[in-house]
Amino acid sequence: MTAPAARGSTTIADKAVRKIAERAAGEVLPAALAGTAKGSASVHGRRASIALDVALPYPAPLSETLRSVQQHVTDRTRQLTGLEVTSPHVSVTRLAGHKAGATESAPTAPADAPVPASTRSARRWWSARRAPMAVVVLVAATACAAVTADVIRVHATHHAAAAWRLRVVDWLAGHGPGDLAVTIAALAAAGAGAWLLALALTPGRRGQLTLTADDRRANIAVDRSTVATLVRDAVGDFDGVEAVRVRPGRRSLTVRASLAFGDREAALRQATDATDRVLADCLLRRTLRRTVTITAEPTRQTPLRTADPARTKAELKGPTP
Repeated sequence: MTAPAARGSTTIADKAVRKIAERAAGEVLPAALAGTAKGSASVHGRRASIALDVALPYPAPLSETLRSVQQHVTDRTRQLTGLEVTSPHVSVTRLAGHKAGATESAPTAPADAPVPASTRSARRWWSARRAPMAVVVLVAATACAAVTADVIRVHATHHAAAAWRLRVVDWLAGHGPGDLAVTIAALAAAGAGAWLLALALTPGRRGQLTLTADDRRANIAVDRSTVATLVRDAVGDFDGVEAVRVRPGRRSLTVRASLAFGDREAALRQATDATDRVLADCLLRRTLRRTVTITAEPTRQTPLRTADPARTKAELKGPTP
């Protein structure tokens, strides 16, 4: 019998885990959105980490649908790969409309399922900072490659050093810390270092808002544009409200709309209530400060006042002789 150490081992590539997770997310989404899930995966030993970007049908309860997608992806990936899958990061990138008569829909939590409003989920996701990292690596790799290639050429062919390297050495030998050019270069390097430190110590991904979750290990986020779309549609459903503009931030939400006809105060109350309902349904981890403004258009028509029946009857009778 072959010894356990000689039987080999099975390695599952990151690409395979990513494909399985994307297919698993498509299994709980409507047919029209089945192939829209995109993500990444990394395997470390017997553990796998997954991050997914998904498009949800509109309208759909964001938190419940995201939890369903997250749970199904975890269970399905663990079943097919045998790996220990941590709770995947799921981000909503857009909302897509679907036909009302469609038979498939994203699963939601039962109506009587408790949704803890005070549960604190993970904080905002940390960005990979791919662009700054790529720039730093490219500049450092180019400089090191140029110097290394010239040193190898000098030792291998016994030629003199490259002219550019000699000029750099001569310039550095003739300029001290008090020179203006050296001071400017030092300030630029210090500024670049401070910028890189700030990027390393801050999470980034400012365009995402995290949601509350049942599991403290879960990390669910939604794009600001998705929340803005929900608020814009809710406010725009009222009669007379036109040209709704929503500006979502990390801590606040600003709604501006124009009123073509109707009572401005009533429209303001309706828009404020609709905004509060949408934000409550999103179950955001951080409560946004909302500001709702209704501006009456110059051509707005005010509602007609209801006539007083007693006064109308007296006017019809005329003055008493």
